Amino acid sequence: MALVPHRIAVLAVDQVVGLDLGTPDQVFSTARTDAMEQLYTVGTCTPGGRPVRSTAGFQVLPDHDLDLVRTADTVVVPGIHGGAPLADGTVDPEVAGALRSAHERGARIMSICTGAFVLAAAGLLDGRRATTHWAYADRFRRLHPAVDLDPDVLFIDSGSVLTSAGVAAGIDLCLHVIRSDHGSEVANRSARRCVMPPWRDGGQAQYIERPVPRGPEDGTAATREWARQRLHEPVALRDLAAHARMSVRTFTRHFRSETGLSPAQWLLQQRTDHARLLLETTDLTVDQVAHRCGFGTTSALRQQLHHRIGVSPTTYRRTFRGA
Repeated sequence: MALVPHRIAVLAVDQVVGLDLGTPDQVFSTARTDAMEQLYTVGTCTPGGRPVRSTAGFQVLPDHDLDLVRTADTVVVPGIHGGAPLADGTVDPEVAGALRSAHERGARIMSICTGAFVLAAAGLLDGRRATTHWAYADRFRRLHPAVDLDPDVLFIDSGSVLTSAGVAAGIDLCLHVIRSDHGSEVANRSARRCVMPPWRDGGQAQYIERPVPRGPEDGTAATREWARQRLHEPVALRDLAAHARMSVRTFTRHFRSETGLSPAQWLLQQRTDHARLLLETTDLTVDQVAHRCGFGTTSALRQQLHHRIGVSPTTYRRTFRGA
C-alpha cells in the first residue's frame, strides 16, 4: 500500500519573514522512511493566492490559496515583522476563519516566531500556554492578555496548537513534530540533513540580551558534552563543577544562565531523551534502558517518562516502534 504523506500548508500573510517561510519545507522535506519515501508534503498559500510582501525585499507568489488550509493535516503560520497582527492584534477575517475552521476539524496548527500573533488574533490561543520571540513578549501580553505567554522556552506543544520562539526555534519545533509523529531516529536523520542538533538545551533565556556578555572561557558546553557521555554513571553537581574548574556556586550560575535549567533538571532531560531513543531503536529491556540512562531502576524511568510525556516506557516503545 502506497504511503500517503502528511499534508502541510504554510500560510503566509503580508510582511512574512523569509527564513520562517522556508523553514517548514526545508525541515519536513528531509523526513523520509528507510525506503526514502517522503513522510510530508509542504505547500505555500496566501489569501486569494495573491502575492504577499516579505521583510527580505521580495514578494511571495504562492501556488495555492486558502483552499490548501481547508484540506491540510497541519497548518504552519510563519513569523511576521509588520502588519495588523503586530500593530493592533487583528488579522484578516478570511485568514482567521480559515485557521479556526482548520482547528475545528482537527488539523494541527503551528506558528513560528511572531506567527503566534496571527494565531492569537484568530482566537486560537486564548486560555492556552504559548510562546513567541522574547523581544515581542510585552507587546504580545498587551494585545492578548487571555493567552498564557511563556517567553522563556523554545517552543510549546499544547497538543493541537503549537508555538515556537524566534527564527531557529521554528526548526526546533519542526524537528519536535517529526519526532512526535515518527520517532527520534527519523527526527535525528532530519536534523543531520539540516546540520542542526536534534535537541537544543535550555530556552530563550540564554538568548535574551544582557548588559555584560560572558567570554567563551566561562562556558559550560564542554562539561555538558562530558556529562552526555556519562549518562549511565552517577554524575553529581560537584563532579560537573570540578570538570569545568569552577566552584559549585559559580558553575550553577553559569549553567543556568546558558541553558535556562539547573544542572539537575538538565541531566534529567538528557537521561529521558536518551531513554526515549533507546526504547525506539533497540531491543534492550526497559530495565536495561533504565540502567544505561542512569535512572538505576525501572520505576525511576517510568516516573520520569510519565512526568514528561505522560506514558509508560512500554507504551512509548509500542507507539514509536510501530511508527
